[in-house]
Amino acid sequence: MNPWSREEFAARLRAVATDRYHDRHPFNVRMHQGALSPDEVRRWILNRFHYQRHIPVKDALILAKLDTPALRRAWLRRIQDHDGEKDGGGGIERWLRLGEAAGIDRARLEGGEEVLPGVRLAVDGYVNFCRLRPRLEAVAASLTELSAPTIMRTRIQAFETHYSWIEADGLAYFQGRIGQGGRDSTEALGLVLDWARTREEQERAVAALAFKCDVLWSLLDAIEAGGRP
Repeated sequence: MNPWSREEFAARLRAVATDRYHDRHPFNVRMHQGALSPDEVRRWILNRFHYQRHIPVKDALILAKLDTPALRRAWLRRIQDHDGEKDGGGGIERWLRLGEAAGIDRARLEGGEEVLPGVRLAVDGYVNFCRLRPRLEAVAASLTELSAPTIMRTRIQAFETHYSWIEADGLAYFQGRIGQGGRDSTEALGLVLDWARTREEQERAVAALAFKCDVLWSLLDAIEAGGRP
């Protein structure tokens, strides 16, 4: 089979990132409608932190697959975005502050004892995917970032409107990800379009992105089920 044109390949990737993104999950829909209880919001913050703290881990695994200084420098910025260039900065720190703004003690978040088994399984699956798969698929899986700016804007509005009991300073994580997500997805999309030269490679990239969407969906399945008796 002939490879798709660059334009068609990009359109297929964008379609997956849109049609299968976790903004459509019932839990996220209820969140954005203001229908979550404080306990449900806190359960989401606690469990989602397990994913957040593993983002620089998966990015370090991808970094090791990159073969030029320029590529490694560009990808290293993602790790710094989450870990911070020094203590007190970065996305992980901002997520901890979100937890504190929602009334969750920092030590409780960092301890991780309340992370649900299904969340651990989903996160481990994603980290191992980035460890074991070629760079094309590992980078393609990150293209859920194509939809990140939109969901962050929606989430900020929802939290400001419906969850005013959370201190406003706690929303800094979402605000920062609007610009970072747009930048990161543009860079990663360019790499995937350049690297996938055959139809088979293109299809593998699309499948990798679909897998990542499934990871995020499964994570929310576990969080939603976690409150049931």
